[in-house]
Amino acid sequence: MAEQLAGLADDRALLGRTSTAERVSDILRSRVADGYFPPGTRLSEDSIGGALGVSRNTLREAFRLLTHERLLVHELNRGVFVRVLTVEDVEDIYRTRSLVECAVVRGLGEPPYPVRGMADAVAEGETAAAEDDWKTVGTANIHFHQELVALARSERTAELMRSVFAELRLAFHLVDEPRRLHEPYLSRNRQILRALQAGDRRAAETLLETYLADSLERVVEVYRRRVGEEGAP
Repeated sequence: MAEQLAGLADDRALLGRTSTAERVSDILRSRVADGYFPPGTRLSEDSIGGALGVSRNTLREAFRLLTHERLLVHELNRGVFVRVLTVEDVEDIYRTRSLVECAVVRGLGEPPYPVRGMADAVAEGETAAAEDDWKTVGTANIHFHQELVALARSERTAELMRSVFAELRLAFHLVDEPRRLHEPYLSRNRQILRALQAGDRRAAETLLETYLADSLERVVEVYRRRVGEEGAP
């Protein structure tokens, strides 16, 4: 915990003079998504508030916002914890992904499409795989799908999916087979990218739909073994 808090203190400068619960929640969301506070971790108000230099009330409001996003959970008389997802949570996340991501691709207008960000994410993942860094491959995969969602040019959609992807990463942090989980999707991301680069959104949607169905099956298989039906590590 000391190492995590030291890193969190570095984020204090991001708050500036107009510190708000929203800014605190942005920092904590990023730290949770990056695995600094793994699922099941109890978040100390005193330690985190001191590291960030914010009041107890501001921190509690930030916790409330992240609890609403299903990243944290408040347990009576125990405190606030980083949420441990259930298998049902993971299945629901993928239902949401399929509804939103496929709709984004289906709703694209005439090509060419601005897929530079997706291309960068594919390259990021391939570089990480060559270095046997499978955690970074998983992060690059999330970046790829964030960039795909950005094609909708909708702040509301981006905000919705930001929370969904952050939840998904909670599941990834408990998986002890990251290579088995992420490696198959390196080439599939590139296939989707190539279809969009060619202006074929229908082919891209078909590839994406199959991709998400296969990914759900694989993630649930691995995650079920790790946490079980009750979501306990």
